[in-house]
Amino acid sequence: MNTLAPEDESRWRLPQHAYVVVYDERERELLTVYDCGAAQKPPSARVLGNLVRVRADHEIEQTVTGYVVRMREEAILERRGDDRWVIAAE
Repeated sequence: MNTLAPEDESRWRLPQHAYVVVYDERERELLTVYDCGAAQKPPSARVLGNLVRVRADHEIEQTVTGYVVRMREEAILERRGDDRWVIAAE
């Protein structure tokens, strides 16, 4: 399912126009990654855990079930610990 370009087993490259839909209705969030919002393609990846920080140029939009992180630059989605994820600029 996860088709993002992997850096290794715990890091994935996010394109500049990627967006991450975060559903936070449960103990662990569901992060669904799309390469580009305009492309209308299926998600590139889904991971369970909590998005704890975004350290790259982005916008956040609150939704009824969580929020959407719209990236404005290329970044890395990286696992930090068992259930924690960080998005950082390259």
